[in-house]
Amino acid sequence: MDKMRMETISGTDRNIAMIEEYFPNCITETMGANGRIKKAVNFELLKQMLSEVVLDGDESYEFSWVGKKAAVVEANQSIRKTLRPCAEKSVSWDTTENIYIEGDNLDALKLLQESYLGAIKMIYIDPPYNTGSDSFVYPDDYSMDKAEYEEEIGLYDEDGNKKFRENNNSNPRFHSDWLSMMYSRLMLARNLLADDGVIFISIDENEVDNMQKLCNEVFGEQNYAATFIWTKTSTPPALSYKCRKTVEYVLAYEKKLGTLKYFGAPLDGGDVPLLNTGNPKKKLLFPAGSVHFNIMQNGTIGAGLKDKVQVHNDIRVVNGVNENPIEMTGEFKWEQATLDKEVQQGTYFLIKTDKFSIRFQRMNTGDSYKTPTNFLNIELNKDSGVGTNESAVKEMAELGLGKCFDYTKPYSLIQTVANMVCKNDKDAIVMDFFSGSATTAQAIMQMNAEDGGHRRFILIQLPEETDPSSNARKSGFANICEIGEERIRRAAKKISTENPTSQFDKGFRVFAVDETNMNEVYYSPAEYSQDLLSMLESNVKSDRTDLDLLFGCLLEWGLPLSMPYCSDKIEGCTVHNYNDGDLIACFDENIPDSVIKAIAKQQPLRAVFRDSSFAGSPSKINVGEIFKLMAPDTTVKVI
Repeated sequence: MDKMRMETISGTDRNIAMIEEYFPNCITETMGANGRIKKAVNFELLKQMLSEVVLDGDESYEFSWVGKKAAVVEANQSIRKTLRPCAEKSVSWDTTENIYIEGDNLDALKLLQESYLGAIKMIYIDPPYNTGSDSFVYPDDYSMDKAEYEEEIGLYDEDGNKKFRENNNSNPRFHSDWLSMMYSRLMLARNLLADDGVIFISIDENEVDNMQKLCNEVFGEQNYAATFIWTKTSTPPALSYKCRKTVEYVLAYEKKLGTLKYFGAPLDGGDVPLLNTGNPKKKLLFPAGSVHFNIMQNGTIGAGLKDKVQVHNDIRVVNGVNENPIEMTGEFKWEQATLDKEVQQGTYFLIKTDKFSIRFQRMNTGDSYKTPTNFLNIELNKDSGVGTNESAVKEMAELGLGKCFDYTKPYSLIQTVANMVCKNDKDAIVMDFFSGSATTAQAIMQMNAEDGGHRRFILIQLPEETDPSSNARKSGFANICEIGEERIRRAAKKISTENPTSQFDKGFRVFAVDETNMNEVYYSPAEYSQDLLSMLESNVKSDRTDLDLLFGCLLEWGLPLSMPYCSDKIEGCTVHNYNDGDLIACFDENIPDSVIKAIAKQQPLRAVFRDSSFAGSPSKINVGEIFKLMAPDTTVKVI
C-alpha cells in the first residue's frame, strides 16, 4: 500500500515531468540523496534537442551510436520546401479528405508539423527492415563518408592499424545509418500523434531490439503498450539452418499511455464452456435465475460431486431455472467479479447433462470485444482473418497488380491493428509514412465500407524508381508511388463492388514534396542590389500556380490539407476561399480596392495576397485600413 506523501511536490520534479512530456528521450535515471533511483534530465541531449548544430561532447548516453546527435539536428532543422498539388493524379480532388504525398518522408513529416500537430489517432509504418537488401534509400544530411565514420568510431589505432575487421551487415555503421534514419522520423511522428494516439511499427528480428530502444527514447518507455506477434508465412523456408522463421513483430507505443481500450475479436456469444481444464479451481456463487437446466424442468438436484464440478448446496429448479443461488467449485475461466458483471449484462448459464459441464450464453455481444492477445496469429487469424505474406500476394493479384511489389503486408493485418484503437473513433486520421503499395489505404477504406466510418488516411512514399527489368516497370509503373496510387483506385472500386450500399471516401488528393515556391530573393532581399531587384519579375517562381501558393500558405498557417475550397471571379480577379472562410487568398496583380473590400466583407479568419498585388507601400497600408474597418479579426499576410 502506498504511503501518503505528506509534503508538497518538488518544483524540480514538476519541471522534470514537464520536460518529459515534450522531450521523453531526454529523461534518464540517477541515484537520489536517499539512495533511491529517481528521474533526471540528460542536459547534454536536451541541449542538442534545442540546438541547430551538432554540439561537441561524447555520445555516451545509454543507447547511442555515431550520428545520433546529427539525427536530432536533422529532425529539428527547418527546410525551404513545400507540397505542390497534383490534381491530375488525384481522385475526387474537390471532395476527398484522403491525402497521398510523393516525396522523402522526412521532408513531408516536417511540412505537416503545423497542420496535423497532435491530430493523428494512429500511425502504422512498415519501414525498411535493415536486412542488407532493402531497396529504400534515404540520403539524409547526417550521413558521414566512410573516412569520417571510421575516425569517429576509432576504427584505427594510433599507428593507423585497424582495430577490428569489417563484417558487412554486422559492421556498426550498418546499424548506425539505419538508426539515424529512423530516429529523426520517429521524433517528428511523435509530434503528430494525438494524446490518445498510437503508433504501430512492423519489424522483424534484425532490428526489433534496436527499434524498441529507439521507441523507448522517442515515446518514453512508460508509453510502451505491446509487442504483437504476426505469422508472416504459412510456408517458411525448409532449408533454414537454425530455425524456420515464421513470425514478425508489431510494436505499439502510445503518445501518452492511458485508458484507451484495445479491441480484439468479438466476445464469444452462445453456448461457450465456462470450464477450462488446467485453470485453478474457484468457488463461484451463481445467482438465482441465472442457470438454465436441460436435464430437469421442475424438481431438486442434490449437492455433491458432478464429474468435474462440486455442487455445495441443493438446487431447486422451477421451470428449468434455478430458484435459489448455487455455490459450485470447478476449473472456471472467470472470477466472481467477472461472473457478477456478466450476469448484470444479461449473460446466463446452461447445464445440459448431469455432468454439469456448465456453459454460458451472452445476450448482447454486438458491441462487446475481447482485449486482443499479443499473438495475432492464434486469436485473430481465425476470428478476424489476419492474413500472411501469401495473402498479400493474392490481394495484389486480385487487383491486377500481381508481382508489381515485393513484401507488401496483407491489408487485414493493418485493418486488425487499426480496429484495436480506431473501432469506436470513426473520424480518426490514420497515417503511414512508409506506405509502399498503399496497403494502409485499402485497410482504412475497407473499415469505412463495413461500419460506415469517416476515417481518413495520410500516406507518404518516396517515389523510388522501379527496376527497368521488373514486372512493375513492364506493367507501366515508373516508380513506387504510381503503384500505390493505382492500388488505391483499384481497391476503392473493388470495395464498392463488394459493398454496393456503402458510402465511403474513394478518393485521395496527391501532393508532391518540392522546393519552395519562392525565389531566393524572398529570403535574402538584402543580398540583392536595387538594380537586380528591378530585373526580377517576381519573388515567386515562374512555374508555380495559384494552387501551389494556396496550399503553401495552408501549411504555414497550420490548416489541414483535406478541406473543401472554391474559387470565384470578382471583377476579373481570382479569389480562393478555403473551408468557407478559414482562409481567403488572391494572388492577382494590382488588386483594386473594390475586390479587397469584397474579400473583407466576408470576414475570413485569414487573408493572404502577393506582395506584388499592390502598387506600393501606400496601397498595402490602405489594405490594412480596409480590414481594420470591415474585418478587424482577420489576420492579413502577404507573400
